[in-house]
Amino acid sequence: MSEYIDEEWVGGEGVELTSDSSYTGIRLDAFLAEKTELTRSAAARLIEGEHVLVNGRTASKNYKLREEDVIRLELPDPEPSEAEPENIPLHIVYEDEDMIVVNKPKGMVVHPAPGNPRGTLVNGLLYHCRESLSGIGGVIRPGIVHRIDKDTEGLLVVAKNDAAHLYLAERIKSHEIRRIYYAIALGNFKEDRGTVDAPIGRHPVDRKKMAVIRDPARQSRNAVTHWQVLERFGRFTLLRCELETGRTHQIRVHMASIGHPLLGDPLYGGNGSTFEAKHPRLIRGQCLAATELLLTHPSTGEEKHFAVPMPKEFEEIMRILRREMEA
Repeated sequence: MSEYIDEEWVGGEGVELTSDSSYTGIRLDAFLAEKTELTRSAAARLIEGEHVLVNGRTASKNYKLREEDVIRLELPDPEPSEAEPENIPLHIVYEDEDMIVVNKPKGMVVHPAPGNPRGTLVNGLLYHCRESLSGIGGVIRPGIVHRIDKDTEGLLVVAKNDAAHLYLAERIKSHEIRRIYYAIALGNFKEDRGTVDAPIGRHPVDRKKMAVIRDPARQSRNAVTHWQVLERFGRFTLLRCELETGRTHQIRVHMASIGHPLLGDPLYGGNGSTFEAKHPRLIRGQCLAATELLLTHPSTGEEKHFAVPMPKEFEEIMRILRREMEA
């Protein structure tokens, strides 16, 4: 269930929760939607599929919670998908018997999902790698260890066997794989560098969004982003961001939380600028790119550093902004 699983880990997962007095009388499906990243409809489907136990027993989605009920949620293995190999050109940065590093283009979804059954990175990988992909992610996400958003381009490492998948996934969970991004944010930062250390969870109202969640009664996970100013343009700032964790929409949420949403990001308030109105062809989603990936090779132990250039539209945006600064 991709609605529950965040960017950091896309393997199977289960969770145990205990209701307190504040949730007495709340429906089971509403409780799960509040306490996890599931939508209410997704929670209802899991309940109906008997993947949720209350005090060790199955329950209906409209079961009313009592204080100290113990709710156990087990995410099922991914069901077979209709994903088929497709001859999609891939920008392969590195490949060997254990892993493949791909520069995913903006606009491409990582794995099939409702509304995006074809044209995904997984479809292209199935064609390119044939049978050489880890099976741990299931048929929906073969070899996929981490993800980036549809409208974010950049580097992804994909496992080609189960041993490599387990190794890389563990290194991501322990924050040993470094992921570095370029971003163009709105506004001028007061400092040259800083860190946003703020927990992230599903937005309490808009389920399409994530948000900084500091309320201990709501589900959230720790999230840390380190940022550094690379160039200032008055109304905009070019940033280098490094993830310490890897939550869904992390950089987008963290930058918006400190008043600097990313240019071209309507979900978090980064759209509507006069620059975007004047140059619509340059702004196709949030200005964010995963440009560097540093990791230890799963078989050789060699330290590997992969890097790709800044996106061409970033370069053009900055040329325009520099020209405007000089005018």
